[in-house]
Amino acid sequence: MTTPRDLMIVALDMASSRTVEPGDLSLALAGAELIDLLGAQAIRLDDDHIVPSHRQAIADRLLDEAASALDRQAPYESVDDWLWRRGRGLSAAYLAALEAEGQLTRQRRHRWIPSRTSQMVLVDSADRRLAANRMTSDEPILAALAAAIGIRDKQTGASPGLADDAVATALAAVNDALRELEVERQRRAIDEAAFNNIWRGD
Repeated sequence: MTTPRDLMIVALDMASSRTVEPGDLSLALAGAELIDLLGAQAIRLDDDHIVPSHRQAIADRLLDEAASALDRQAPYESVDDWLWRRGRGLSAAYLAALEAEGQLTRQRRHRWIPSRTSQMVLVDSADRRLAANRMTSDEPILAALAAAIGIRDKQTGASPGLADDAVATALAAVNDALRELEVERQRRAIDEAAFNNIWRGD
C-alpha cells in the first residue's frame, strides 16, 4: 500500500461523517504521491523544486504514473505547480483504481431505486484494515494529510515524527494549496451570488 491509497481509503471510510471536497482530496493525494516518491528516493527537493533521480519502475501503477509525469528538465517544477498539475482529477483516478481492484463495490440504497443513485462503498479487505491501523496509530504523514483535508482534527504545534525537511516542505505546500483553493471557492460563491442578485433585481 502507498500513502495516497491509504489516504483515499481513509477518506472513503470517513465519508459518512466528514465530507471531503474532491478538489481538496486530489491536492492531498498529489502531495502524498510526492512524499512516497521522496521515500522511494525517486526524487529529492532542491529548495521547493522537484529534482527527479534516475528513472526506476515503481510497483504501484498510479505512483509509477506520478514518477513518469515528473518534469525532468531544469529548472524543474516547483512543489506547488506539481500539486496543481498532478492533482487535477486525481481523486477520481484513485477511486477508479480501487474499484478496478475490487476494493469498492456499488451499493444501492433501495432495490427499487435506479442504479444511478448507487454509491461506492469499501469492502472489508486487508488494505482497508491496514489503512485504518495506520490512521489510528497516528502515523505522522497520514495524520497530517488527513488533518489537512479535515477528516481528523488538526494538531497544535509541530507535527511529531516529521524530522525530514523535504516531507515537511511537501506537507506545507499541500496546506497552502488547500487554503488557496478555499479562497477561490469563496470568491466564486461571492461572484455567483452577486450575479444572481443582478438577475433578481436585488
